[in-house]
Amino acid sequence: MKNSFANAEGKSILLKMVKAIQDNKAYLGDIDGLIGDGDHGMNMNKGFTVFEERFADQDFGFTEGLDDLGMILLNEIGGSMGPIYGTILMGMAEQGEDLEEIGLEEFSGMLEHGLSELQTIIEAQVGDKTLVDTLSPAVDSLKKALEQGETFDKALDDMKTAAEAGRDSTKDLVAKFGRSSRLGERSRGVLDAGATSCCLILCAMADGIKELL
Repeated sequence: MKNSFANAEGKSILLKMVKAIQDNKAYLGDIDGLIGDGDHGMNMNKGFTVFEERFADQDFGFTEGLDDLGMILLNEIGGSMGPIYGTILMGMAEQGEDLEEIGLEEFSGMLEHGLSELQTIIEAQVGDKTLVDTLSPAVDSLKKALEQGETFDKALDDMKTAAEAGRDSTKDLVAKFGRSSRLGERSRGVLDAGATSCCLILCAMADGIKELL
């Protein structure tokens, strides 16, 4: 088991992320429909599928793919989640664009930069029932793994666990942002759709990286 992967070989990671969203289009729509407008799965699927159709036959690396996918989400799917995911993915790409090899330290820095960029455009914090409840614990888990000297493989498993716990935590929270925030207490008891899609993306990303290690 290696402790890094070649940036240039990262195409398969992006395609795994695409499949995770495509396979869960209906599920994301159902979750969003409970307290939102129900279009999250459709919009996410649209953006990820456009990326697949446009780039699946081309050669690209991990950070290049993140940037291209981020641009599509930012500019072509509409709604609030397009700019949010576009900012995260393009932030990750920016941090890692010059890397030939990506190990735990580099990947941790990329995801942290994605979160930092997101926090320049939204005010949501952990506990506000958004995808930050998934992304922030995932970033924290990677930093902890780095401090403890864990292998990249183990750190990715820890990140998945943290992302899943963060997603699940949103069920008991009251929405503070977006359409669902109008419901107040009635938004409690349902997973947040953004936190759920973020978990799908992070877990697919982790699984894709693990296959290259």
